[in-house]
Amino acid sequence: MKTSGSAVWSGGIKDGKGAISTQSGAMKDYPYGFASRFEGKPGTNPEELIGAAHAGCFTMALSLILGEAGLTAEKMETRAEVTLDKVDDGFAITAVHLTLQAKIPGADNAKFQELAGKAKAGCPVSKLLNTKITLDATLQ
Repeated sequence: MKTSGSAVWSGGIKDGKGAISTQSGAMKDYPYGFASRFEGKPGTNPEELIGAAHAGCFTMALSLILGEAGLTAEKMETRAEVTLDKVDDGFAITAVHLTLQAKIPGADNAKFQELAGKAKAGCPVSKLLNTKITLDATLQ
């Protein structure tokens, strides 16, 4: 399977404007730029998109792993907080922290923590990211 995303950019780093699109059309020419990345202005940024992708990937991976263990989630909600830090040679994503709230009938906390840890390590986006990935998983 292959899929793609694309970006266009015009102008300098601070005054320039960009737009991000996905192959599926879920995002089409969605604005991004310096202000949305570093100053909290409207628009998106690459780290936010990586966070959404990681949260989605991890949650799907956990659903698969739960199914293999004979469990089905009633609801799982995951947030991926992506940290972008200034480093010697520019900027780098230095950490991702996953926070999961899950309602899984019949699951005990020890098994849930084990399976969530497997999903954190095994989801394709986790494997892609060369950074520290942490997880707080709460079974409701």
